[in-house]
Amino acid sequence: MREVTKRRWRLVLDVLLGLFLVFTVVSDAAATRSAWELAGGLAVVAGSVATARRCPAVSLGIALAGTLAVLFPFGDHVPVWTVFVLVAMSYQAALRMKRARPGLLCGVAVAVLGLPLSLLVAPDGLGDWAAMVAILVFAGLSPWLFGRYVRVRGELARTGWRRAEEMESRQRLIADQARLRERARIASDMHDSLGHELSLIAVRAAALEVQGGLDDLQRDAATQLRTSAAAATARLREIIGVLREDAAPVEPVQGDLGELIARARASGLLIDSEVDSDQAPPMVARAAYRVVQEALTNVAKHAPGAAVSIKVIGTGERTDVSVVNAPPSAGPLPGAAAGARGLIGLQERVRLVGGILRAGPHEGGFAVSATLPHDAAPVDETPELREAADDAIGQSTSVRALELARRDVRRSLIQAVAVPLVLFALVLAVGGIVFLYRWNSSELPGPVYDRMRIGQSRVELAPQLPEHQRAARPTRGEPPEPAISAVVCEYYGSGRSWLQNEYAAYRLCFADGKLVSKDWFAEGAL
Repeated sequence: MREVTKRRWRLVLDVLLGLFLVFTVVSDAAATRSAWELAGGLAVVAGSVATARRCPAVSLGIALAGTLAVLFPFGDHVPVWTVFVLVAMSYQAALRMKRARPGLLCGVAVAVLGLPLSLLVAPDGLGDWAAMVAILVFAGLSPWLFGRYVRVRGELARTGWRRAEEMESRQRLIADQARLRERARIASDMHDSLGHELSLIAVRAAALEVQGGLDDLQRDAATQLRTSAAAATARLREIIGVLREDAAPVEPVQGDLGELIARARASGLLIDSEVDSDQAPPMVARAAYRVVQEALTNVAKHAPGAAVSIKVIGTGERTDVSVVNAPPSAGPLPGAAAGARGLIGLQERVRLVGGILRAGPHEGGFAVSATLPHDAAPVDETPELREAADDAIGQSTSVRALELARRDVRRSLIQAVAVPLVLFALVLAVGGIVFLYRWNSSELPGPVYDRMRIGQSRVELAPQLPEHQRAARPTRGEPPEPAISAVVCEYYGSGRSWLQNEYAAYRLCFADGKLVSKDWFAEGAL
């Protein structure tokens, strides 16, 4: 039902557009009273509108061919209906054509075909051809570029978001893997610490069990304590084993921050450190260790030779960690990985202790900082919190891809506006220069005109005549030509400025190589 409704609306729009274009054709033809213009205009409108949806290339070709009407002498005006038809059909063809080459080739073909036609049938020759080319550029190219922009934007709206969802899902999968890896690392830390403590409890309980001076009740309690500690150690090992099967193997945290920084210095990193975190709980201390460890690893990978500043300051309520590196002196290593899995894992580690992680560029380098409260519970992972965490770590791949796509759309819009304007300015500049040159080089001085006498030969007058004839001359007020066979009339400027609303021209008519009449006439003169 919805599809039927869409078809009906499309039909209504096509009919309304066709009626409007027919109205422009009838109005123009009524002004010129030309049956040929009326028939040709109606044929162009009918053919272009009828084929606009099924064969947009054919519709565009018919509309482009309609601009050839500018070259035919239907009257003293430009057929305006060709502009309306070309604007409407160019825009619709750009929306529906997948390739731009057929439309461009058709436009070039019409422009090339119009050149010889203008020389054969056009009243003003190259002037009419220039008018036709201007219509092709501004009534054809401009709507075409705008329609292509609308088409590209629509395709991005339909396919870009689908691709973005796929890329976002892949990004989420990578982030989830990094979080699982960090959870496995935390489980390994728990095994190393809790397993060691439970083992010590079991050893002390066994020693207490065999110690003399205990009655049976105390010895049974020591036995139960040893058995429970051993069972807890085995149970912990089983749980940690399951976690390790679900995640990739991880390296355990070794030593404290002082040893970590010392090893980094020994490897060649320039480190300025300030560490005071003795009051931190074990899990917070582990999280601080991991933040510093991951930050130093990233410096070694992406900023070799850069100086590093490390601050780990602990209070009774929280521990603040900051690792900032300066810009690398030699640039990043070629082929160095640029993934954010380590930072995503850090985000999970910090979240589980109730803290906040921040990472991003800083004064040409990079900064990683974390606030780790000592007595906070893990923060619940909501979609909003995950999005904020991803933003704090860095822009996702899909977001960057969407931004590039939007940039392409903006660029196409700029092209749709700028290209016609640049072409218009270019055509206007070239046409203006040519017009002024032809205008000035076709000027006949008044004293020279006054000295001319009927009967003088063309050869005698040739040295005094301008280089070119006047192409832009008054269209009204011209007296009838002499009733002589084989008469040839030439037109020259009379000295009036082209900025004046009414301008005049000299007409010299020759027959058998002799001057038979000389006339001055102006626009609107009787």
